[in-house]
Amino acid sequence: MLEVLGLDTGFARLVEEAVTLGYGGESGGVSYMLRWVVSRILLNTGKLSVDHIGDSQIAELTRALHAFSERPDVALFHGSAQQYQHDLESCLSALYTLRVLLHHRGQVSQEPRKRPRSTTQPSLGRPRLEIVIARYLAARRLDSEPTTVETIELSLRRFGVWLVARHPEINSFGEVTREHVLEFAQALSVTSPLSPRPLGVAARRLTLSILKVFFQEIWRQGSPDVPDRPLLESGDLPELPARVPRFIPAEELARLMEAIRGLECPYQQAALLIARWSGARRSEIRRLPLDCLDAYPDGTPRLRIPAGKSKKERVIPLNEEAPGAIRELQASHRQERGLRDPKTGIVTRLLFVRRGHLLSSEYLFEDGLSIACRQAGLVSADAKPTITAHRFRHSVGTQLAERGAKLHTIMKVLGHQSPRMAIVYTHISDAEVLKDYQAALGPGALIAGPMAETLQSGRLSASDIDWLKSNFLKTALELGHCLRLPQQAFTLRRYCCRQQKRCIGGRLPARSRLVRIRAERR
Repeated sequence: MLEVLGLDTGFARLVEEAVTLGYGGESGGVSYMLRWVVSRILLNTGKLSVDHIGDSQIAELTRALHAFSERPDVALFHGSAQQYQHDLESCLSALYTLRVLLHHRGQVSQEPRKRPRSTTQPSLGRPRLEIVIARYLAARRLDSEPTTVETIELSLRRFGVWLVARHPEINSFGEVTREHVLEFAQALSVTSPLSPRPLGVAARRLTLSILKVFFQEIWRQGSPDVPDRPLLESGDLPELPARVPRFIPAEELARLMEAIRGLECPYQQAALLIARWSGARRSEIRRLPLDCLDAYPDGTPRLRIPAGKSKKERVIPLNEEAPGAIRELQASHRQERGLRDPKTGIVTRLLFVRRGHLLSSEYLFEDGLSIACRQAGLVSADAKPTITAHRFRHSVGTQLAERGAKLHTIMKVLGHQSPRMAIVYTHISDAEVLKDYQAALGPGALIAGPMAETLQSGRLSASDIDWLKSNFLKTALELGHCLRLPQQAFTLRRYCCRQQKRCIGGRLPARSRLVRIRAERR
């Protein structure tokens, strides 16, 4: 009606901006529902231009849409309540698109996000328990990621629900004892209303680790209604089995890479190629900045990986196949305004952005690998992919170790903070074990190295025998062995070996002679 009256609402310009971000225009991508939600906002506010729409107007329409679904007569307007739920999904999707467009305009401050997960947990019915948990979570939010805080809250709530159900007489954490926590640990390994199926070792260890840190922190802070000592120690946690890195065998890797190169989506293809040649974590690849690629002085491509789990940036060389995919995404990039980095909170122009929002890890890795594994025939009996994105990381670390890379190089590439994290890749691989086994015990193997056959056949020359006779004693002396019986000077021998002194011409250094004299006197 406004357009018929000749009034410019700015909707046409909004559609043009949507096309620049990758939407298909009013005939596709920018749907009729977008026009519908914009018109409802304009009618409700009395503003006649899209330029006046902000966060509050979008939030108000969202609340109204949800409130309308609670009307008892909603079927009179939409045929049925189920039909309205379908229409509601379309409206919410259009509101998300509108928020994305207005964010890149700078009209809304809230980041465009797909329907966020509800983190509301049921009340425990114990205010004193709730207060301690809320205080602890508030402190953790200052230095932890939102997903980490959600995991912590889930574990604490699980313990609280079990505590209230099993011991209803307890009203505060100050009444909780070590026996209660150990009883909860046993409950995690059996089927119960708390856990419909027994938790695995890793899940139980994670839950108990969170409880261990929780009791340590609240005890250290001296908060009211807390135990008088930590209730769990590291020895109480279930041990995880030590596993070797699950690298991808060469034959399977070749088939998988051929399928990845044939993926239709350039974002999925680029993400998986980067994972293959860099060994970076999924969250690090998803958050790559637009200018993540440069080169060493000799022209070798270099990838700048943002701060991830270790909270440190790193720069690593990259195989030429991955930079080619990155450059294609950079050339087709249509982002007008930076998005807030999920890890650092800094507004950054990111690489894996399509239609104005950051693509999810599930789409980039799980969905892409599912397609590639099916094409490569790498699926299990129940048609699930046998390769995960994290196995690319194991493959890079294993290949670096097998080809003689230094431990610090493996740490640098994979972003490990300590050698203990990277040393797992330096263990001898199956191929190397097989090679040594066959060399020692296989058919025609030599027992004692290259000279074994010569020694066994008795073909050692007289000059070689004389050399061994004359140099054996010198070799023993140079290695720090003292030519004395244990009864003569055991203390002296132990001193010489510990200090790695050298015996010169059968005589000991002056300091060693002094030690010998003192030993003989004793």
